[in-house]
Amino acid sequence: MEQLDLTALLKKSYEICDALVRADVGSVRTERRNLRNQLCNDLAMFGAYLAEADGVVADDEVEFIRTTLGYDANAPVIQGIRNRKSPTSMPSGGVPQSLKYAVLSDAGNKLNPDPFNRQSSAIFYDTFRVFGKTMLARRASDVTDNDVKQLTSYLSHMEDMLREYAVWRPNAQKSYQIIEPAIDSQTPEEKERELDEALAELSELVGLDGVKHQVNTMVNLLQVQQMRAAQGMKVADVSKHMVFSGNPGTGKTTVARLLAKIYRALGVLRTGQLVEVDRSGLVRGYVGQTATQTQEVISQALGGLLFIDEAYALTVGKGENDFGQEAVDTLLKAMEDHRDDLVVIVAGYTDLMERFLDSNPGLRSRFGTFIHFDDYSADQLLAILLLNLKKQEYQLSEAAEKKAWAMIKDRVAHKPDNFANARDIRNFMEHAIANHAVRVAKLEGVAESKELLSTIEPEDLQGWE
Repeated sequence: MEQLDLTALLKKSYEICDALVRADVGSVRTERRNLRNQLCNDLAMFGAYLAEADGVVADDEVEFIRTTLGYDANAPVIQGIRNRKSPTSMPSGGVPQSLKYAVLSDAGNKLNPDPFNRQSSAIFYDTFRVFGKTMLARRASDVTDNDVKQLTSYLSHMEDMLREYAVWRPNAQKSYQIIEPAIDSQTPEEKERELDEALAELSELVGLDGVKHQVNTMVNLLQVQQMRAAQGMKVADVSKHMVFSGNPGTGKTTVARLLAKIYRALGVLRTGQLVEVDRSGLVRGYVGQTATQTQEVISQALGGLLFIDEAYALTVGKGENDFGQEAVDTLLKAMEDHRDDLVVIVAGYTDLMERFLDSNPGLRSRFGTFIHFDDYSADQLLAILLLNLKKQEYQLSEAAEKKAWAMIKDRVAHKPDNFANARDIRNFMEHAIANHAVRVAKLEGVAESKELLSTIEPEDLQGWE
């Protein structure tokens, strides 16, 4: 599933706001509304709503809201964030006021041409979703069930509005995605080659020593069981379902993709596709719909591997109008009914995954392997940066490498609330490449110089946003 960056989503949402004002969607221009300000106010209210789940809006939560949305650090602004009313008391019934303009645009095809492909409301939805998830990620170790319930409840209200106006298109929003495609058949030689390549790729990943050890142990176990079966000996009934725990950007999806190839090459999976999904791709708003949607995703994964990201979000809202448990029940049945034709990996923050596994008496026992993904060290993140730059045919000058090392070391030593490991490095690299392009485009003779075109200098390296 596509990893969504909060900074990029906010930028895109502001572009949508400007486009909606120019088109006067819903008379927003006539009303003389500043739609960007409205969106920021709605996000601030949403953030305060999430923060007050434990009864108090803490200083660090105010600071996250303030800095993310670009508010000035003055007393009235800070007090204003603390005094936000709960969204449940809002006239819109718990959905942001700014969303209605995006919904009206998509439903009525008001932008022509539409650079957002009638996905303005979906982008607004994703902005709120990622904003909320980032807030919770800042304090994953002490997030309560009520915190996550507040988030999922608010998002459900937004989803209901999008469905009401027929602009909720889960497939267009990538509610689930087939990342590693299926392969119907392979020769023994092709399987052996794929296994060797996948294991080599796993070995070459930076860090993840504990993860590599566990995966290789699993491979050895499965191979020995196959040898025993070939000799007519008893074979242990080994559960292949797994739990991945750890922070964002630690390689969980990458390893899942490699496992799909490894299991396919070993003959454990028929076709070996990897299907990735999260709560939004499984849970629907009415009785029976969630089971149907979950079964559809499962059917896409049969013969392969189903990767459920942030699986803990399925079990936090246990009110009568939440159907996350219906998705879990459907999943548990499929894991048993198709135990030889489906591998399920659930992933998420460590503490929240523990609560997820304890939410149902039969859930933890379905999983045979538990793999924790540690945060990367500064050395490892620098190695990831250099490796990724090399793949793109870029390099750091000696001075730039020293500056990059100092910046990465400082970021790891003072991890911000939105620290995302290798994902941070990817964003850092993309900004450096963009800055490099702006700089060298002004130079004489750059077109004939591979060195100028490929070398990133210290001035191209900027701090993380």
